[in-house]
Order: sequence, then C-alpha cells, then structure tokens
Amino acid sequence: MLTQDQLRQAADAILKAEETKVPTPQPSRLFPEMQIEEAYRVQDLWAEARLAQGARVAGHKIGLTSRAMQMASKMTEPDYGRILDDALFNDGAIIPSANFLKPRLEVELAFVMGEDLKGPGKRIYDVMRATEVVLPALEIIDYRTEVPRAIIDTIADNAAFAAIVVGGRPVQPYDVDVRWIGATLSKNGIIEESGVSAAVMGHPAAGIAWLVNKLHEVGAGLKKGQIVLGGSFTRPVDIGPGDVIQADYGPLGAIGVSFT
Repeated sequence: MLTQDQLRQAADAILKAEETKVPTPQPSRLFPEMQIEEAYRVQDLWAEARLAQGARVAGHKIGLTSRAMQMASKMTEPDYGRILDDALFNDGAIIPSANFLKPRLEVELAFVMGEDLKGPGKRIYDVMRATEVVLPALEIIDYRTEVPRAIIDTIADNAAFAAIVVGGRPVQPYDVDVRWIGATLSKNGIIEESGVSAAVMGHPAAGIAWLVNKLHEVGAGLKKGQIVLGGSFTRPVDIGPGDVIQADYGPLGAIGVSFT
C-alpha cells in the first residue's frame, strides 16, 4: 500500500508534466506496487490541485468502453476521469496545439444531466430519464506520462482526458435512437474514421450507468447540469498544428475545429 506522500508525489508529477509539456515517468514505473484504487486516488489529488488553481468540475468522461480496448489494457470494465471547465471548447474553436503533449481526437456523444443521478443499481433507462439532452462531442485525449502505459498510468492521468469540444444539434434522449447515431471524422478534408454509437457497450448510456454505480462506491454521483462523455465509437486520430477537423453526425449536425 502506498503512503499519502507517494500518492501526492505521483499526482504532482502529472501536474508538472501538464504545465511543462514534458512527460513524466509512468506511475507504474515509479511505484510498481500501485493498485487501481490508488491510481484513482492519484487522480483525486490531481483534481484537487487543479480545483485549487481555479478550475471547476464540469462533468466526467468514460474510457475503455470497447471490449478490444479492455482486453488490450487487461481490464474487465471501463475507467473514468473528470472534465474540467477550462478544457471545454465549442464548435468552430481554434485550439492551440501547445495546450497538449501528443493529442489525439475521438468521436463521442455527450449527455447533459437534467437531474442528479446516484447509484447503486442504476441502468440505461435511469440514465435516459435523467438526461436533459444528448449532443455531438469530440474528446481530445493526451498522455502526460511516458509510454508504454499500464492501466494505472491511464487512470492516474485522468483517464487521458485533455479537452472536449461540443456542437451540432442537441436532442432529447427519446427523440432519436441514440444507439444508431453515426458519424464520420475528417482531417484536412480526408475521412479518417467512421463509426456508430452502438459500438459503445451496445448503448452509449450503458457506460454512464456503469459510471453512476462506480461513483456510488466512493460516495459520489452525477449532478444536474454536468456533462458526461459516453465513450468513443471511433479509433483516435492524431492531431497537430494546422489540422482542420470536421465530424459529421448526419441529422445531429457537425463539429468543426482547427488547431494552431
């Protein structure tokens, strides 16, 4: 079991990497005995430090929602991280690449909570009832640690979350079949990826139900107004200075951003 000082040392290293844009050695290398629960505690300490700097928790993200990614990470369930308000961008944003170390981009759906939702025992229909709107979103993921990474490195590093872009046409959760929302992702005019939202655990609200029940274990839940990224239904695409991104969600509209 790691001491509080060791956990804080790991969190401080990730904070420094985020500020300097120089990756830190993996927590799994610094502390080989670190367990998953301790990795989440490192994430907690990182978040507490960012909140002390003036950021605010705007919601949550869910990762490892595909079976292939879970097997690659030797996990049997997803992971989660925080969305902070200083990492929120809107459609049309010009985003500085210097904000990140080695960013990649994924296509997702975002759920905006219309009411508080807490576990245990929550299911897809509970999530749908508690959701105010669903809207297109892009997640920018980044690694603040060196690679290769174990799952505890990803969890400690806020589940690789770096930023979120929202846009398109918000819809109420029962106005469309949210399992079959498709999207294409283009970089510089070339389609790089495409996918359908059912690829996220069979239903994009399934991951959110998992998250609510998981947060219950640490005495937390989702709050009204928070935004939750339900998981990617495309592979990540590398992005860098000069790239122009367009994600087309068909009837739900599109998101366009560029990187300087």
